[in-house]
Amino acid sequence: MSPASESSDLGEFELIGRFFVRDRPRRAGVILGIGDDAALLELPQGADLVAAVDTVVAGRHFPEDSGAHSIGHRALAVNLSDIAAMGATPLWATLALTLPGADSDWLEKFAAGFWALADTYGIELVGGDTTRGPLTVSVQILGHVPHGTALRRSGARAGDLLVVSGTLGDAAAGLACLEAQPQDASSREVRELIRRFDYAEPRVHLGICARGIATAAMDLSDGLAGDLPKLAQASGLAAHVELERLPLSAALTSVASPSQALEWALSGGDDYELLFAVPAVRFAELEKAADRLNLTLTRIGELRGGSGVTWSLNGRDFLPRASGFDHFAQASTQITV
Repeated sequence: MSPASESSDLGEFELIGRFFVRDRPRRAGVILGIGDDAALLELPQGADLVAAVDTVVAGRHFPEDSGAHSIGHRALAVNLSDIAAMGATPLWATLALTLPGADSDWLEKFAAGFWALADTYGIELVGGDTTRGPLTVSVQILGHVPHGTALRRSGARAGDLLVVSGTLGDAAAGLACLEAQPQDASSREVRELIRRFDYAEPRVHLGICARGIATAAMDLSDGLAGDLPKLAQASGLAAHVELERLPLSAALTSVASPSQALEWALSGGDDYELLFAVPAVRFAELEKAADRLNLTLTRIGELRGGSGVTWSLNGRDFLPRASGFDHFAQASTQITV
């Protein structure tokens, strides 16, 4: 449920102190954290700063009645995914939270979701802001990479393999299940798909492992059909994908027709898996690193000289029906809220 809009006795500074200030030693590099006008932070020697910021909005990025715990997780996870795509180590976060009202129960659950993921990656919250308004959460993540080693979208070379982590389309299917409220909503497969939507799993450790192996990377937040052209264009190359290679989970194929599963895998968004360009001779090396993390990597195509993206299905040309999600164009997928 959304935070209550009625007035509350909980003031702004009490809210911050109660839910977002923790009584524990500061992480190395935090000279000054929450409580002043701005944080003072010190990077490790020889490191480049990596910064990412994302905003999630009720009714746009998640249903209005989403649980507070999952919203807290999501707000941090989408930023961690960007950090993962750069091959960076996350260190610090800032949080700007706009609420229709200060509901203590909602805030406790939101903070629990946020902190559970933050603690997984050793992230310290070092600042932010709270204000009244429509439910909106903005998180900024700051991290680092050794100087000159960040993964970018622009480093791929002709002949590199296109590789994705995990499985595609699960989050889109999960959202569709939430919206449709199917009779079998309690089935294990449906619960797993909904979990994939509510609790994105940023591939931070895989991104770090890919540093120095992959030539380019990005995270898949808007769907493969929308995101791959960005990587190909940034690298000045053409891309080709063999759609029969796309990794689809057993949960997805159990609830969707082959055509629907393919559409979700291509254009659904919210997967937050990583897309890599990898030299063919180094694919096995990255695959072993993924295996150590209990993750799968799948070769789905390759990069070539030229421009644009082409798709084939069982040897025949294929044109995706949708091209991913764009906030400032007509929505190209019906399953994005």
